[in-house]
Amino acid sequence: MQLAIRSEVPADIPAIYQLHAAAFHSDAEARLVGALRTNGALLLSLVAEADGELVGHIAFSAVVIESEAASQVGVGLAPLAVAPRHQRQGVGGKLVEEGLRRLRSAGHRWCVVLGHAHYYPRYGFVLAKTHGIRWEKPVPDNIFFVQALTPGGLDGVSGTARYRPEFDAL
Repeated sequence: MQLAIRSEVPADIPAIYQLHAAAFHSDAEARLVGALRTNGALLLSLVAEADGELVGHIAFSAVVIESEAASQVGVGLAPLAVAPRHQRQGVGGKLVEEGLRRLRSAGHRWCVVLGHAHYYPRYGFVLAKTHGIRWEKPVPDNIFFVQALTPGGLDGVSGTARYRPEFDAL
């Protein structure tokens, strides 16, 4: 399979919707991506294409980590979807790697993700609790991760991570 990772273009929008609906067996994540896009909140939206077909999508949007001392803006990875027949072939990993590379190049300091305990550490994410960061909703500590994207990117960052309001619909 020849895989190309590129930025989303308007013609991709219907296929991105279908991709998320198929990957998650629900259209909740597809609607989330649409709401983020409509509100101009997608910092980065990448697709994976194989033989002219979209087989993966990843979205990144702003996240704020608040503490009594400060409010820090970074990036959240969500959602990530791969077409069911292309899962477990490295498509998601290539999207994560390229997305993080582009975020680093753009100067973003850190990225958080809520996800599978054994998946995201492969890409440099560590448990957020080790940096004193927790998600605004109660979740097990072993599924919320953070990664510094620049040297010292997490210096002085701790507190409660708050995603954009579009995520409240999930």
